[in-house]
Amino acid sequence: MEASQAMESGQLTKTAAEVYEEFFVPALFGEWASRTCDAAGAAQGQRLLDVGCGTGCVAREAARRGAAVTGLDPNEGMLAVARRLDPKVDWRDGFAEKIPFDDGRFDAVTCQFGLMFFEDRVKALAEMWRVTKPGGRLVVVTWDSLERTPGYAAMVALLERLFGEAVADGLRAPFVLGNPAEVLGLFQAAGIPGASADTQVGRARFPSIADWVHTDVKGWTLADAIDDAQYAQLQQAAQEELKGFAAADGTVNFDSPAHIVTAQKA
Repeated sequence: MEASQAMESGQLTKTAAEVYEEFFVPALFGEWASRTCDAAGAAQGQRLLDVGCGTGCVAREAARRGAAVTGLDPNEGMLAVARRLDPKVDWRDGFAEKIPFDDGRFDAVTCQFGLMFFEDRVKALAEMWRVTKPGGRLVVVTWDSLERTPGYAAMVALLERLFGEAVADGLRAPFVLGNPAEVLGLFQAAGIPGASADTQVGRARFPSIADWVHTDVKGWTLADAIDDAQYAQLQQAAQEELKGFAAADGTVNFDSPAHIVTAQKA
């Protein structure tokens, strides 16, 4: 897979997946796992499918609450990390557009920060709805717009200034479904009635600017888009241009809002 295709689809190498779990999950994704599971009503005895599970932070949280959890993802690098962290979860290799389960199999289906990377978003939503049982819930979480996420707006601008639009687009990709009306429109197109969106504010937290850059490059598809010399250039430029996001002790902390979209099947 070429670097441009990887950036569009969010596909990571095994090494990047390990960095993703070590750095991205605590910095960005971890706090949303509990919110996603709350919205899904994850609980003892429930069967839950997490689509686009990545390294499994939502699946592990649901399992901790007692649910019988299946995690689905097409990325072997992600799944290798997920299996190592929790071998009790049923980790499956597969695509959201063709979920390998019967109709109405799950009490809840979740998809946290994956919808923007699916090749056919409407088909993926229709598939998630298909495997949700009557009375069950579908919960999809997408990042808010880049403009409402100041730290990443600045990081994208820096990447574009240094390396051009194509590289910057790799970090724009997670924010392309930032308009909740657009996400609700996808639900409607997929034949899913009664969906509602709840916008909540989270916090991005990194130990330092250097760690922030390391995470965004080495834990994401940008790892294959810029070379070592460019990475060093980015690290140096970031110390000056992103210093406004660092506290006196050097830690980085900024708003990172997202939309939690929920639909309950009749």
